[in-house]
Amino acid sequence: MATAGVLALMAAGQAFFGKPASKPRTPPVVSKPAAPAAAPSIETVAWETLRPADWDPMKPFKGLDIAKLEDDDPRAQQALDEAKVYWQNAPMNPALDGRGARMTGYVVSLEGEGEAIREFLLVPYFGACIHTPPPPANQVVHVVANEASRNFRTMDVVTVSGTMRVKASQTMMGDAGYQLTGAAVENVKPAF
Repeated sequence: MATAGVLALMAAGQAFFGKPASKPRTPPVVSKPAAPAAAPSIETVAWETLRPADWDPMKPFKGLDIAKLEDDDPRAQQALDEAKVYWQNAPMNPALDGRGARMTGYVVSLEGEGEAIREFLLVPYFGACIHTPPPPANQVVHVVANEASRNFRTMDVVTVSGTMRVKASQTMMGDAGYQLTGAAVENVKPAF
């Protein structure tokens, strides 16, 4: 990506990530009909819960006056390069490992468009992983659905529920720090 998009990326990142969370948030418990004893209870997990409270995703951009950077400014490209490495190595929230989780986000298919989708990345905002750089690894969830489906496609909004694991995976579309397995997928809203 040319540095022309760096300024837009930095602005979008600031709008999405804002300030680091001041303290860990416990996701609210959502009631669910009784499940078999072996299944973990399902809790709604907010995106900011995926990152530790003391981790600042905007750290690579600190000290930069975005309003004064030109598209071809080497400082913008350097900050982008630093952000890519910093975000790939983002820390996870170990408290989520093994928990039943429900999340809503956007689909980034890891399979061919038009094919039934079983594995995809769940991302917090429209366009994530389609444009570079992808979000921090602690803001990307690799979903492995129970069944392949043709009912959704890239950038559709879905709600997924399954077992959350702190498990890194690398894909052509971006690095994920979490995996949601045994996932049920509900199509919330088509993107187009």
